[in-house]
Amino acid sequence: MVYSNEYLAEVKLIVDRIDPKIIEGMVDLIVDIRKREGRLFFLGVGGGAGNASHAVNDFRKIAGIESYSPCDNVSELTARTNDDGWEKVFIEWLKGCKLNKNDGVFVFSVGGGNVEKNISANIVRALEYAKVVGAKILGIVGRDGGYTAQIADACVIVPTVNPNTVTPHTESFQGVIWHLIVSHPKMRVSEMKWESTGRK
Repeated sequence: MVYSNEYLAEVKLIVDRIDPKIIEGMVDLIVDIRKREGRLFFLGVGGGAGNASHAVNDFRKIAGIESYSPCDNVSELTARTNDDGWEKVFIEWLKGCKLNKNDGVFVFSVGGGNVEKNISANIVRALEYAKVVGAKILGIVGRDGGYTAQIADACVIVPTVNPNTVTPHTESFQGVIWHLIVSHPKMRVSEMKWESTGRK
């Protein structure tokens, strides 16, 4: 009981420390991308890759914005890793997608990327390229936000309330926040199934 109580107490602390104005700014940025018929490209590794795949579904189905993740095609991902190296796998994929100034790159990462420490260098290289072509950069990250937070147009840093639970809290709140975004009245263009069937 002690650990469960402590973990849930930490969740409450995080909720209280996240600034909703930052999320509203993300919503407005994505609405603008959609108006320009731009696309969203979701990048993440590990748990962030799983969240990216789920988010692609929600942004396409609920928010009506064309969205993709490189992690949804394991054949291409591994071929590019084999040919170009792990550090360049996302940048080469974005080049293949013809990323442009109307698009957005959305990062799910615990640390946000740090080339000096060789952590998520593939995300850093992809964001450097996104900046060059003028694409918008968004992120939901943990710790200090890393490179993503440094250059993003809009970024939520999930507050660290316990250094022992940074990863589970960051990855959990990525889901909380992207679900907030797609269900936001400014974003939502399609009914969600269970919400629509519950109405009389």
